[in-house]
Amino acid sequence: MEKLRELVNEIAYARDHTKLSTLQRSLTPVLSFASSLYRVALSFRHCLYRFGLFRKHWLPVPVISVGNLTWGGNGKTPMVEFIARWLSDSGISPLILTRGYAGGDEARMLERHLFGTPTKIGVGANRAAIAACCFERYGYIDPRSSTCDHKLCLDKNVESHLNSEKIGAVILDDGMQHWSLQRDLEIVMVNGLMLWGNGQLLPLGPLREPLTALRRADAAVIHYADLVSEQNLKDIEFMMREVKESLPIFYTRMTPSHFFEVANINSKLPLEALCDAIILCVSAIGSANAFVNAMEKIGASYVDRLDFSDHHVFQATDVEMIRRRLGELEDKFGSQPVIVITEKDYDRDSEILKHLHPCKVLALCSVLQVLSHKGCTENGFRKFLEELLRVKLAGPN
Repeated sequence: MEKLRELVNEIAYARDHTKLSTLQRSLTPVLSFASSLYRVALSFRHCLYRFGLFRKHWLPVPVISVGNLTWGGNGKTPMVEFIARWLSDSGISPLILTRGYAGGDEARMLERHLFGTPTKIGVGANRAAIAACCFERYGYIDPRSSTCDHKLCLDKNVESHLNSEKIGAVILDDGMQHWSLQRDLEIVMVNGLMLWGNGQLLPLGPLREPLTALRRADAAVIHYADLVSEQNLKDIEFMMREVKESLPIFYTRMTPSHFFEVANINSKLPLEALCDAIILCVSAIGSANAFVNAMEKIGASYVDRLDFSDHHVFQATDVEMIRRRLGELEDKFGSQPVIVITEKDYDRDSEILKHLHPCKVLALCSVLQVLSHKGCTENGFRKFLEELLRVKLAGPN
């Protein structure tokens, strides 16, 4: 199954299909037919919502959706964390609604990062039902009818909000295709490194929806913008603004902060700890290239990699594969390599990684940073979110 996913992924992001293998070219007609069926199903689902045959649920607090148009690696989870911290720092208790895909690795990482903040996390496929349970448990503050005078309270001095357990906003993780919940703000994350592949819908291509879905977006964020050339950034902006000319665009990157040992999550090692080391990057994430690039920049002597498909759950056979690669590297360089994984890989299944003992296994911790680019800054992004939410909440529902 892992091999099949790899083959399909290569097809989705291939620039020249003549360079595909014979097996991949034989798969293409099947994938094309499946993609056509997916397009029909997507259109039919749109119609059901448009004509009210499928009901959209309204929540009594502002809803911020963070989503994307392609599979994996777009920075949704770091952006969700960024917004949750912004709301928490502003005196609002946010509720994150996530489906908990593939064992809930993203939810566990969010819980750890946001520990100590008033953030709540609800996990489940039926996010309207999860939200209702959380509202019943914690209560909520409705800015449409509260003393906020129909404006979102983002004043750090508003003590009534700051000390309240009541939910004041919802962040919908991976929410762009979750049409059953009405949202006040739609943020679309775009992977600047991988973009939209061959431009086809699943499973022939990486697109969950046609690019025309950008018309629903209130803002787009180009992730990994620091790893993209200025010309490519201009090309991406041009493509998006052909769909929606007025679309506000922001830029983000992942900034490595430190490592922790898989055997001791409370440990904290500086990035310099792996300077001149032999590193084997092992990951099952949507954008492994950015992860490997970060490791190369810290000054490692040599960086090798083993990539698995997004959300892959490591098995005993994978551990053996990793051990074999470690042995090859040790024979080649005469010193024991260090395995580096991402936090998401750690949270997916930390126990199986301990089977690599006595090999040293470290997890890289990174934080999302909004880049200053073309007049856009982190403070500007926060102000944009605040003002847009105020406008949305002041208008008719």
